[in-house]
Amino acid sequence: MRSVQSSAAAPPPVPRATLRRELLANLGLLVAAALSLAVATSLLSQGFDSGWAPVALVALIAAYVGVVFLFGRYLLERLVHRPMKALREAAEALAAGDLARRAPGAETQEFSELADRFNRMTDRLIDAQGHLVRSEKLATVGRFAAGVAHEVGNPLTALGNYLELLRRGGADPAMLAGADQEIERISRIVRGLLDYARPSDDPLSPVDLVAVARGALALLTHQGALRNVDVVAHLDVPVPRVMGRAHALEQVAVNLLLNAVDAAPSGRLVIGAESWHYQPRPSHGGRRTDSGGSTRASAEERRLVGPLTRRPWRRELDLGAPGALLYVADSGPGVPPEDRERVFDPFFTTKAPGKGTGLGLAVVQSIVEESGGVVWVEEAREGGAAFKVFLPAGPDVGGQ
Repeated sequence: MRSVQSSAAAPPPVPRATLRRELLANLGLLVAAALSLAVATSLLSQGFDSGWAPVALVALIAAYVGVVFLFGRYLLERLVHRPMKALREAAEALAAGDLARRAPGAETQEFSELADRFNRMTDRLIDAQGHLVRSEKLATVGRFAAGVAHEVGNPLTALGNYLELLRRGGADPAMLAGADQEIERISRIVRGLLDYARPSDDPLSPVDLVAVARGALALLTHQGALRNVDVVAHLDVPVPRVMGRAHALEQVAVNLLLNAVDAAPSGRLVIGAESWHYQPRPSHGGRRTDSGGSTRASAEERRLVGPLTRRPWRRELDLGAPGALLYVADSGPGVPPEDRERVFDPFFTTKAPGKGTGLGLAVVQSIVEESGGVVWVEEAREGGAAFKVFLPAGPDVGGQ
């Protein structure tokens, strides 16, 4: 199988001249011009009258000094002052809170590398800010979840017992079924809060992501949750083992599948896994079926998982880090661009009132980040949503 990384490889960087080389080359040109001017001056001075020769010589020297000054000023402006000014303006914008500002490239290697390091520092600052905000949310939700579990759990148990007594006493079955449904909904909210906020003490271990995805797919198929959708699975290629907890990653796959079913209840769903190399700013990419190699997938299926155009910013990973990519795409209405970051926030949901708790994707993000990976959402090629999870490979990268 051809790697997505190879098909989406960025063009090699254009080599840039160093500042020292540019200065020496231009100064050499200036010296050559000065020697030529000196020879021309000596030749011209012989043609003047003895009275005008000193004046002409002074005028030529002044012109020479002026040319040298203007050329040196232009040289310093182009090679030093402009890139320094651009870096200073980018730093001032960043200090003022404009995290979208980036330093532009430069002509010389030194300033280009400095701009690149400045931009990487900005990206890491955004990552750190995102982790800090997420940690604060997690701590708040954790305290809230503990209180809710304590205050709501016991009354829910009592309500369940009372409903059972009413059922035995011949109460209206329809009313009892409605009460059971609402109690189950409250229980799901409490369980979702605990799953989101409660850290796991289980150590991370190598996990076969393909086996996890197959297990989640088989579980939901057995339960009948996928009976009304057209499921396309690409889980026939081994991928590197990733570090995680098998049961938690299965919960990730289940939540993403159920989310896709809710988005496209009678549409198409695509789930797959493949080897992948992390790309913070991929310009093109997709599944292995998009790489140009042989494939059994139809063109419609390939359109469901769009190009990787968004950068997952929530965690900093090394460029080209090997790992596995799990994707779940649907043909539903998709996620608006303005909601693609908020969709992972607790209690945020685009579903109708009463249809979702807004905790499923928050739990997904929590589990993925605990495993050292990232999760993000893009637009699928048919307008739906494509949720993608990247997890770095474990120590036994070769054991596929």
